[in-house]
Amino acid sequence: MDQLLYVIPRGIAIGALISAPMGPIGMLVIQRTLGKGRMAAFSTGVGAAFSDLIYCLLTGFCLSFITGFIDSHEFLIQIVGGTVLAIFGIYLFNKNPTRSLMAVDVKASNYWSDLVTGFLLTFSNPLILFFIIGLFARFNFIQPEYSWPHYIAAFATIFAGALGWWYLITFFVNKLRKRINVRSLRLINKIIGTLLIIMALAGIFMALHDKLFA
Repeated sequence: MDQLLYVIPRGIAIGALISAPMGPIGMLVIQRTLGKGRMAAFSTGVGAAFSDLIYCLLTGFCLSFITGFIDSHEFLIQIVGGTVLAIFGIYLFNKNPTRSLMAVDVKASNYWSDLVTGFLLTFSNPLILFFIIGLFARFNFIQPEYSWPHYIAAFATIFAGALGWWYLITFFVNKLRKRINVRSLRLINKIIGTLLIIMALAGIFMALHDKLFA
């Protein structure tokens, strides 16, 4: 019981902290809350939480292999991930948010599609493993004396912490949505798309720079 009490709050904290950085998935959740409604955005967050859970499982059980794989294929991972992010940014920049805003209909929303896109966008950035490794070390999270119930509780609470974060984000952004008009939403779309493209190009540039001048 003492070990469970040790694991649960740390697992929730790790899940929330993994989701908290306002990267591409965070901006996508905000955009979908404003353009498609809270449930579509939360479904996106659920997909991201599943991706984070997979990376946490890999980190917990395959720590030495994962770090070696990333070190060996870091250049390819950065190029592919940056390209995917740039394509998504261009798509978002050119997308007309008015249609999404006008058609916010719960029955018409494809939550499975939102979940899958959230999962894929998050999963395309395996470098998050370094962040997860740092959190595991910071909280001294995985210990050798754990049994299977402790591992189940540990990873279940990480997932719960991530879901809790996305629930809060979509809740507060949804409150602001009522004060945002169509013109503002179009501008937000272009800003988010531009930021994604800049982030993608910066990542590709840094990968090429490291490769050429290593």
